[in-house]
Amino acid sequence: MEINKQILKNAAEYILLGLIIYLMRDLFNLVLFTFLFSYIIYNLQKFIVNKTHIHKAIITIFLYFIIIGLIGFFIYKYIPEIIKETQIIFKEISKITLPDRWAIYVNSLTEQIDIAKSYDKFMNTILSIGKNVVQGSLNVFISLMLSMFFVLDKEKIVRFVHKFKTSKISCVYNHFEYFGTNFLNSFGKVIQAQFLIALVNSLLSVIFLWIMNFPQLMGLGFMIFILSFIPVAGTVVSLIPLSLIAFNIGGLIKVVSVIIMIALIHCLESYILNPKLMSDKTSLPIFFIFIILIVGKHFMGVWGLLLGIPLFIFILDILNVKISDISKKSI
Repeated sequence: MEINKQILKNAAEYILLGLIIYLMRDLFNLVLFTFLFSYIIYNLQKFIVNKTHIHKAIITIFLYFIIIGLIGFFIYKYIPEIIKETQIIFKEISKITLPDRWAIYVNSLTEQIDIAKSYDKFMNTILSIGKNVVQGSLNVFISLMLSMFFVLDKEKIVRFVHKFKTSKISCVYNHFEYFGTNFLNSFGKVIQAQFLIALVNSLLSVIFLWIMNFPQLMGLGFMIFILSFIPVAGTVVSLIPLSLIAFNIGGLIKVVSVIIMIALIHCLESYILNPKLMSDKTSLPIFFIFIILIVGKHFMGVWGLLLGIPLFIFILDILNVKISDISKKSI
């Protein structure tokens, strides 16, 4: 009877946790970006402090100053360039003249299209994209600020959270403390692997872009490195400015070359680097890494590629399955 009560209690706690996560689904991107920035900056801060012995607050503020400065430089340097390249492309498209037989076919198609309805759909799409860009930019800015406050006050935050050990919900806190710590450690290992993947992506991209005579390689390399932390979507976003610059310096042939380059690097990331590095960091077999990435992408979108593995390890912890024991066994 006591065992049944414990099972029901644990089930209620997990249902409550799931409900809280579901209610916070609109803040999902904000939470993930905050943790991502916090983890990277905290580890950079710790590494630099150990090497230089400079006060950690100074190092932290300096790191955020560099990040915000680089983002500001990218916006100042590349956004006007992207707008300019887009205008050039539209001008070039407007100059295209079709042969008579093609023009007749195109005219017959346009007559069958409801221009007003198509225009409304196009404008709604543009507004939706603009809204997502603004919301995403706002999330990144808020996440940077939150992560800075977290890194600066980490010790105070940890002391405050530990007060729940002796509170009226101590039983719930103690139950989830172990699983939460393991989940964060697993997520940290995934971020470490993603950092290496982003580094390799940016280096390979810069080499290919240098071969194709692209300008401003350092800025483009930094952009690709940052966007590589966003699985799949980051690749698509990086393709837009690269394609615009490619069209300006070499026309459609150069654009096709960039698309091929991105496709090759994406395949290298998805089918070799990601499974191998995730397997090494988490001690899970590569086969399971592939399955987790596929299922995570299916149910949680692009963020499932980052969260799928920590969630799987979280479930293994609940089931009391030791990953270290799995990794030591051989077939």
